[in-house]
Amino acid sequence: MFIGRKEYLDDLESLWRKRTSSIVACRGRRRIGKSTLFREFAKRTADVYMEFEGLAPDGEHEVTNEDQLKEFAATLARLTNSPILSLPTWKDAFFWLDRAIDDSKKTVILLDEISWMGGCDPNFPAMLRNAWESYFHRHEKLVLVVCGSVSAWIKENILGNAGFIGRFSRDYILTELSLAECAEFWKPVAAELNEREIFDVLSVTGGVPRYLEEVDPGLSAEENIRRLCFRKEGVLFKDFDAIFNTMFGDNVVVRRRILGLLAEGPMSGAEIAQRLEIERNGDLSNRLKELAEGGFIDPDPGLNPETGEEARVSRYRLRDNYTRFYLKYIEPRKGMIMRGSYRFASLSSLPDWNTVMGLQFENLIVNNAMDVVPFLGIGNSTVESAAPYRNVRKDRNGEKKGCQIDLLVQTPRTAYVVEVKRRSEIGPEVEREVAERMKRLPLRRGMSKRPALVYDGHVDPTVEASGFFAAIVPGRRLLGL
Repeated sequence: MFIGRKEYLDDLESLWRKRTSSIVACRGRRRIGKSTLFREFAKRTADVYMEFEGLAPDGEHEVTNEDQLKEFAATLARLTNSPILSLPTWKDAFFWLDRAIDDSKKTVILLDEISWMGGCDPNFPAMLRNAWESYFHRHEKLVLVVCGSVSAWIKENILGNAGFIGRFSRDYILTELSLAECAEFWKPVAAELNEREIFDVLSVTGGVPRYLEEVDPGLSAEENIRRLCFRKEGVLFKDFDAIFNTMFGDNVVVRRRILGLLAEGPMSGAEIAQRLEIERNGDLSNRLKELAEGGFIDPDPGLNPETGEEARVSRYRLRDNYTRFYLKYIEPRKGMIMRGSYRFASLSSLPDWNTVMGLQFENLIVNNAMDVVPFLGIGNSTVESAAPYRNVRKDRNGEKKGCQIDLLVQTPRTAYVVEVKRRSEIGPEVEREVAERMKRLPLRRGMSKRPALVYDGHVDPTVEASGFFAAIVPGRRLLGL
C-alpha cells in the first residue's frame, strides 16, 4: 500500500515528457520514504528500475571505498543477470552501469544513500559528474536519482559542485506525510475511531511512513505505543541510535547534545552555545544546518509581528516528533526497558504523561501549520508566516513578561493567534488564556488580531457559543475524517 506523495509522483511523471534525460536529487531524514517514492514512480511509469544503495557505516568495522565498489558490482550483476565485474574505480562502475541501459526503455536508476556510497572517495563527485556528461545524459529515457539522508553531504559535494550547477531537473526535500495522509494508515477503521487514538500515535511517530507501517490498526493507541516504544524489541525503542549514528557517524556527540537541549524547549543559537559551553561559531552553525536539513529541527523564526520583517533571531525548535518523544520519555527509561522491568497499567498513569502528550500534540500541529490555515477563514489572503511566537523577557524582579503563542499565522492585515490544546475537557478558561496572550502580542499599525483554537478533546458548549474564537478546529477535521 502506497500512501500520499501525489504531487511528487505527478511532478516526476512530467519528466518523461522531456526529450532529454533528467537527474534528480532527493534529501530527507531516514525512514521518510525517499526510496519508496522512486520505487513507486518506477512501478507506475518506467520499464526498468535499478537501485543501488551505499553500505551503511559500521561501528565495528570500517567500510572502505573498495567495499562500496564491491557492493555496487554485486548489485549490478544481480540486476543485469551477468557475472560480477571487478570495478577498481567509480569511473569503471559508471561505465558499466551505462552499458546496462537500454535506450528503448524508460529507465529509473536510484543511487541511494549516496553519501555512504561516495563518502570514502574524494573523487566520487567528479567521476559522477563526468559520467553524467559523457554517458548518462545521452539516454533520452533515463531518470537518474541521487538520494540520501545526509543532506549536508549531498548539498556540498553534489548540488554545490560547480560541475553539477544547472544540471538537476529536480531537488526534493522530502518531509513527513500530512495529517490526512497519515489517517489513511488506519483505513477502513479510521471513521469508527476516536481521533485521540490516531493523534496519540502520530504525536509519538510524527508523519514518518516507516513508523506508521508498524502501527496495527486493530490495536489501541496505548497498545501500539507500548509495543513500539516500551519493549526492547520495539522499532521506536531501537531506531533513534540506528538513524542518528548512521547519519552523522563520528560527529554524533555534539548533535545529540543539541537535540537533548531542544527537547526542553526552543532555543536560540546563542542559548545553545551557552548551555553547551562552546563558542558560537561556524562549527555550531554548520551542525544546526545539518540537523535542520536532516529534518530534526526547524529554524524558521517567522515574521516579527511588530515590524512585518523576518525575525532577527532564529529560535531552533525540535520538530521531529519521534526524536522529541524518544529523548523526553524513552531514553530516560532505557535501562529499565532493556531489563524488561518497565511495567505500567496504562499510559495515562505514567508520570507527566498528559503534559508530555500535550506538548507532542502541539508540536505535531505546528509541523502541519499549513493544514490548519484553510480552517481559519483566511480566504484568498496571502499567508506570510506560520510559526510559533515567543517574546519573553524578565523584568527587574526576575519575573517573565511577554508573550508565547503556540502558532501565529500572519497575513498582510491579520494575525491569527492559534491556541493548540489536547485536553479531555476544554472549558471557558481557554478564552481567558488566549485573551491575555493577545493583549501582550505587539503588532504593527493596521493589523488585526483574531483568536483560533485547534483541539483534541471535548470543548465546552459555552466556548463555542461565546463567539470569542474566530475559528474552532477539531483535530478530526485535520485528519480528513
